[in-house]
Amino acid sequence: MSNDQPTSGQPPEDDPFLKKPQEPQGPQEPQGPQGPQGPSSGSPYDSAPPPPPPYDPGPYGGGGPYGGVDPLAGMPPLAEPGKRILARLIDFLIISIPLYLISLPWGGAVEMNDNNSNSDVSDVFSQTYSGHQLLWSLIGLVIYVAYDTYFTHKDGRTIGKRLLKLRVAMLNDGRVPDTGASFLRAVVLWLPALLCCPCLWWLINIVLMFTDKPYRQGLQDKAAKTVVVQTG
Repeated sequence: MSNDQPTSGQPPEDDPFLKKPQEPQGPQEPQGPQGPQGPSSGSPYDSAPPPPPPYDPGPYGGGGPYGGVDPLAGMPPLAEPGKRILARLIDFLIISIPLYLISLPWGGAVEMNDNNSNSDVSDVFSQTYSGHQLLWSLIGLVIYVAYDTYFTHKDGRTIGKRLLKLRVAMLNDGRVPDTGASFLRAVVLWLPALLCCPCLWWLINIVLMFTDKPYRQGLQDKAAKTVVVQTG
């Protein structure tokens, strides 16, 4: 064999994959996680500070995660009370009409009595919530609360609010309400309205929409710390 052949197991000197010994170089700059950094004394405080935690206030943000002097800074204008009432009526009809039609084979979700005009308040209440009517009221309560909770947590907009270009937002930072706030808001809105005192409850909320300062909060908004704003 020729002496030009490399020894077994040792690559030739001109092998392109052979790691060459590196030339000695001058002092190296300290390497940070993002590449070369400036001169360092070895202190952990010499490196760049880490980025702040992500905070996306969305299109309605302002005031930071803990709110500012004015929690509405950076948000769109508050929703007009008339639009809020119309949006709520649309949501009510979206649920009430199918629910009533489904209840017809079982006698309907609303019992009618020809003597209601001659009955006192206690008689009307007992007639309204007697028998299967109470059951349908409970079923309706579950559906209304689930509907409001789902859409409010999803993007702050029920179908009615979407049509009227409104949105529910957390008062302190404009975020979409989380599940807890959405559920609390729905329960406070619908529980008294369906099982206790519907006319009085709606009247209180409507009056608050017009008179509450400065945020036009209904009782459900005050409980969940939310506001309703315009989106377009």
